[in-house]
Amino acid sequence: MNFSENSNPIRWIIIFISLLIITIILWNTYTFFQIFKNEERIKMNLWATAEKTLINAQENTEVDLPLQIFNNNTTIPLILTENDSIINSVNIDEEIIKNKKRAIEYLDELKSENEPIKIIYAPGKSQELYYGNSSLIGKLKYYPIALSLIIVLCGILIYNFYLSHKMSTQNKLWAGMAKETAHQIGTPLSSLIGWLEILKMENIDESITLEIEKDIERLLTITDRFSKIGSEPKLELKDVVEETKQSYNYLISRFSDQIEFSFKAPSKPINILLNPTLHSWTIENLVKNSIDAMKGRGKLAMEIEEDNHHVKINVTDTGSGIPKKEFHRIFETGFTTKKRGWGLGLSLTKRIVEEYHKGTIKVLNSEIGKGTTMQIVLRKT
Repeated sequence: MNFSENSNPIRWIIIFISLLIITIILWNTYTFFQIFKNEERIKMNLWATAEKTLINAQENTEVDLPLQIFNNNTTIPLILTENDSIINSVNIDEEIIKNKKRAIEYLDELKSENEPIKIIYAPGKSQELYYGNSSLIGKLKYYPIALSLIIVLCGILIYNFYLSHKMSTQNKLWAGMAKETAHQIGTPLSSLIGWLEILKMENIDESITLEIEKDIERLLTITDRFSKIGSEPKLELKDVVEETKQSYNYLISRFSDQIEFSFKAPSKPINILLNPTLHSWTIENLVKNSIDAMKGRGKLAMEIEEDNHHVKINVTDTGSGIPKKEFHRIFETGFTTKKRGWGLGLSLTKRIVEEYHKGTIKVLNSEIGKGTTMQIVLRKT
């Protein structure tokens, strides 16, 4: 039994252990927080006792320890009140205390952080000690939040890695299936080529054998396309005008007369590096998508233009159009607006153009109910 067979339970075990570790860390953080809070409460009780001792001190009273307690408090902010009036403050900006409104607001903050300590220094006389959290407590309070954010980010990274790995596995599977399909088609194709030669020797009408030969060549081309999936194709210096025109003309003869085809291109050759088989596949996918968008009736125009550095191939149809929000989605694997289909055509086209030919493909413009123009841009040599 290999790892892939156990991947699901192992994944859940890892997730459970991760959650357990996170829970332990958060619980320990909370425990430390409470311990520090209790220690600061003890310090404030000692400070209150020292305050009471100083208030009731006589000439022979030892005040060194109370004073030492006062001096040791350098982190905890506190306000001492009597009869609702502030009589003393420690570790608080003097500007706050001088401003009565700000002092009251700050006192309200201290009240919300901790319960006050009442100092009864004589019958019927008392003071209230309000104190806040030290800077250490303040930092520790945000530690679980920071930890949670780190955990969330790690989770996102792990999830993205998992998706990437899954997509990579799927791509390898599709490539393997494509190569196997090409291999399986190869055997009957060899047989068909042999039968075609026999038909030629039997003096069958040449127009019939010619059409059969064209379709066999087409099958050979399709087999060649599938065999190239998943491998780096060989690019050759070819005339992109002629290569495009050949593919386009072949498709014209295979579709209904209700489609009005047109082709416009420079009269001179434009030589660029491309793979003829994959380029033909690109043209076929774009033309078929346009015809599907027009539901088999309309106008389809292909135009090739050039500038100093690029060759642009525009395919324009009079179909249903594409919403602007879907301009990029149509190239995603599996995305399709058809009732039938796997949504692979434009995804493969994008890969052929951008990864293999280092060009770009995009929806140049589209209008709902009027049509779409797709554009391929390839670099000149």
